[in-house]
Amino acid sequence: MSDKRICPHCNTELESWMGPPETMWGEIFVCNNDDCSFFLSSNESLCDQGAKESMAVRYAVDPMNGDKPFNLLSWMPPAVREKARKFMESQGCKS
Repeated sequence: MSDKRICPHCNTELESWMGPPETMWGEIFVCNNDDCSFFLSSNESLCDQGAKESMAVRYAVDPMNGDKPFNLLSWMPPAVREKARKFMESQGCKS
């Protein structure tokens, strides 16, 4: 069996990331693809909930919790926010 974990939204291999010690997460696996539809669409959803426009979420899994997926809060740089806006428009969403 392969140890590779794949993002179901963009088919990119998830990257290993060690959470800060104070989180007690240990190793998690994160989709760091800035073109991932999950990442690009999350910015608008967060803004609708009152979050800052520079925030988004990335798809992640926790191997210590049976690879259960969760949303990892992430910074979205201005250039990627523009890409996200165009992506959402292409999906028929208003910005």
